[in-house]
Amino acid sequence: MTKDMTEGSPLRLIVSFAVPMFLGMLFQQFYSMVDTMIVGKFLGMHQLAGVGSTGSLNFLVIGFCTGVCNGVAIPVSQTFGAKREDELRRYVANSVWLCAGFAVVLTLTVSVLCRPILRLMGTPEDIFTYAYVYILIIFLGIPFTFLYNLLAAICRSLGDSRTPVLFLALSSVLNIALDIAFIVCCHMSVEGPALATVISQAVSGLICLRYVRRKFTVLHMERTEWRVRGSYIKKLCYMGIPMGLQYSVTAIGSIVIQAAINGFGSLTVAGVTAANRIHSLMACPLEALGATMAPYSGQNMGAGRLERVGKGLRSAALLGFGISVVVFVISVVCGRKLALLFLDASNAQAISYTYKFLLTVTAFYCLLTLVNTVRFTIQGMGFSMFAVTSGALEMAARTLAAFVLVPLLGFTGVCLASPLAWLFADCFLIPAFFHCRGKVQSLYR
Repeated sequence: MTKDMTEGSPLRLIVSFAVPMFLGMLFQQFYSMVDTMIVGKFLGMHQLAGVGSTGSLNFLVIGFCTGVCNGVAIPVSQTFGAKREDELRRYVANSVWLCAGFAVVLTLTVSVLCRPILRLMGTPEDIFTYAYVYILIIFLGIPFTFLYNLLAAICRSLGDSRTPVLFLALSSVLNIALDIAFIVCCHMSVEGPALATVISQAVSGLICLRYVRRKFTVLHMERTEWRVRGSYIKKLCYMGIPMGLQYSVTAIGSIVIQAAINGFGSLTVAGVTAANRIHSLMACPLEALGATMAPYSGQNMGAGRLERVGKGLRSAALLGFGISVVVFVISVVCGRKLALLFLDASNAQAISYTYKFLLTVTAFYCLLTLVNTVRFTIQGMGFSMFAVTSGALEMAARTLAAFVLVPLLGFTGVCLASPLAWLFADCFLIPAFFHCRGKVQSLYR
């Protein structure tokens, strides 16, 4: 049930690990897209804009949860690579306690604050209620978000990228069925897709928990191994919190941009919502490559195979560049048709916004490739604090776009915000990788 990534061809290992992750992300994006399609087609443009306007706020909080889970799994991958199984189990046990604490605190905090944050973002009044109801229900499901993402991250750190995909597939099918049942049959509004998302993730997490307990013998623990250990919690926080903050700090920039988009009105919000759904789908291969690099570099660091880290990063980046070209061509040829999945053909202006946004973003996917592969490689090497810095630079770039490019260029400034953020992050991450590699090399001398 595990895979050792310290031996064999780096490219072959990365591809074999990334493909299941890519399929899992496709499933995830698929049911997210179905949410959006059903809302747009069955409920209307205002409901679609309401759900879409919460995207950056959703990413702020749920991204933190995901980042923490990925971060606490890094010591697991390093101890697995080093064949220290007792230590591995203690890290897993303490990560459970840590994530449980985060789940309780975050659920209570963000449920109270989501209304004032939506007000602060300038959410248009005609979509405010839809936005609030949707995001509140999503936030109440944070414990299930932690449950699934922690289990999935632990599976990946042990070299198993396939199992989480199976449960995501189950979650996707259930989510779609519940979307139809709640909206079409029960005549719910935006609370329907929100409940469908939370319920499907809960089911997926609980089944994954049962599977991990039965199949991963390396995780069968004695009672003493469940004890909370301060030194382990400290290291897990050092790895997990910066990765969570990296997502959240990046999302703050997205919230600033969302506020700028809100200022253009609900028609533009709907167009950008559709474009972001398509962008999220098209970026899945690059996201999968990036997510692969954390366990790959973590295992090789634990085994003392530093030279394999650089080879793997180079292979992943070149593969990502090729994918970026293909995706851009697809955007040029099929962008308007893809917009029709979410928008009615009569909304010509919204479709135009979707197409322009999509072309601009995908034209710079080579920059996104480097952001994903380099950042996750650095994190797998154990330098999580660099993630916060890169996230802060992305936030700064999006803020710059909102306050400088948007007033100067209008909607074009909105389209350029993400490429500018990726450029800022790359200018930091590439030198940071060579710094981290040099620092680690000095330890092995």
